[in-house]
Amino acid sequence: MYKFPMAKSAKTIIIAGALCSSILAGCGSSSSHSPANSATASEAHDHLSHTANGDLQETTASLSELPSFLSSQPNQIYLAYKAASTITDTLGWIPCYCGCGDSAGHKSNLNCFIAEIKEDGSVVWDDHGTRCGVCMEIALKVTLMKQEGKSLKEIRTTIDAEYKTGYAKPTPTPMPSV
Repeated sequence: MYKFPMAKSAKTIIIAGALCSSILAGCGSSSSHSPANSATASEAHDHLSHTANGDLQETTASLSELPSFLSSQPNQIYLAYKAASTITDTLGWIPCYCGCGDSAGHKSNLNCFIAEIKEDGSVVWDDHGTRCGVCMEIALKVTLMKQEGKSLKEIRTTIDAEYKTGYAKPTPTPMPSV
């Protein structure tokens, strides 16, 4: 995986996380995100598997049920996954610039968090985003821009411009037409 200077990524993630924390507060998130808080948590997380590149994937019944692999993660990572779950329609149009297109076959930043949303509404989560500051940074920035009312094209153009140099080749994400 491509290595990045941590100072810029960590600073941006901290700032974006603080802002996302206040944004997501209205969505019912809490500082305690352990699946142990739910009586049916073990029932909701019915499927765990590993991909060929080693990523852990877990299936839950819906986007509102985050994967159990987040239970031991820092709140910042939980916030990135919570944010991703609320903007799936946008993240599917946003490339990731960490190199995961080549290393993991991802098609967009959404795949760093969610491998698939099935027709029945169940979700296959991917733990790639738990280990990648670039993935989290992009998802949190997109969340903030969407909250600010930016259009999909404005968000995409901003992300492409910011990550075009100094980062890995982007995922093969098509440009939105609207």
